Amino acid sequence: MRRIVGIVLAVLLIGGVAAAVVAGRESQGTSTATKTVRGVIGSEKAEFFADPGVVKALAAKGFTVKTETSGSWAMDQLTLQDDDFAFPSSKAPADALDKKYGVQGGPIRPFYSPLVVVAHRAAAQVLAANGLVTLDGPSRGTLRMGPYLEAAGRNRTWQQLKGASAHTELTGTLFITSTDPQTSNSGALYLAAASYVADGGKVATDEAAVGRTAPLLKKLISVQGAQQTSSDAPFRDFVSGVGNPLVLVYESQVASLLLQHQDTGDLVVLYPDTTVNSDHTLVPLTDNGRALGELLSTDKTLRELAVRHGFRPQGAAAEFDAATTPDAAFINRTLAGVRQAPVPTNSILHAMAVRAGS
Repeated sequence: MRRIVGIVLAVLLIGGVAAAVVAGRESQGTSTATKTVRGVIGSEKAEFFADPGVVKALAAKGFTVKTETSGSWAMDQLTLQDDDFAFPSSKAPADALDKKYGVQGGPIRPFYSPLVVVAHRAAAQVLAANGLVTLDGPSRGTLRMGPYLEAAGRNRTWQQLKGASAHTELTGTLFITSTDPQTSNSGALYLAAASYVADGGKVATDEAAVGRTAPLLKKLISVQGAQQTSSDAPFRDFVSGVGNPLVLVYESQVASLLLQHQDTGDLVVLYPDTTVNSDHTLVPLTDNGRALGELLSTDKTLRELAVRHGFRPQGAAAEFDAATTPDAAFINRTLAGVRQAPVPTNSILHAMAVRAGS
């Protein structure tokens, strides 16, 4: 009897060990996220974090990321006590958040994107015929900021430009649609670049400098009427064929459209000869937020996915170049002929935005 019981127990034990081994193998083959990380991001990064490939790559590293969108300059007005990170679209608002929350170790800059102007082909050709644009081909060119700002300062209309009469859609005051500079990063950086050019290549450092260009900057903003708080909506309007024929966006938005092989219509990408790079800067508010920022900077899969969404990884130009080679007709991969304007301090840039919108 004892022999029979012993045999039964041995069989059960072997079965239990086998089941445990199978369960162990199954658990090892399944990657599950173990940390839920919450943060607020600029809207231009929403598609990146929603990408199933990004979700999978983060889960493989133990992260589930939940995000809400906000204008970059509006983030410091939010209650971030339950968030692990904030991810504005440039260094200036990130520095303000860093100072406010006393971040240990400083912000992290995984990738960046220069500001560009998208134009419909007819508009780009008319601007080229009037010396405001230099075209490198049918789908790419350079916006000459000096002549453009001079035209804007004189309240030039499309009808005053030679060749515009052949295009009935080109009417009214000549202007570039931008976002609200008091809440949105791209709108604020537009003012920084315009101020730098208008003041003879000088970065604004005090109220006197702000005052010298304030009348022009106010014209650039007031002519637009109501402004959006993020660059996503104006870009979508442009792609769908509505709105203004000239819109300030991030290069990443254009590159993402191209890399996903979506219809570009008659889109022309104009790189301002003086612009500002938008350094997408993650401000870690917790250890998990910092771990996420470091992962976005160093993980090869996540860097490749960032490129697929049009971003230029910091310190890895070759990755972006390789991915955008087929789209060289649109993308100035080396940024040849593009000068970077220094960005004023947070307080000066804020004062500039307030004066422009008052």
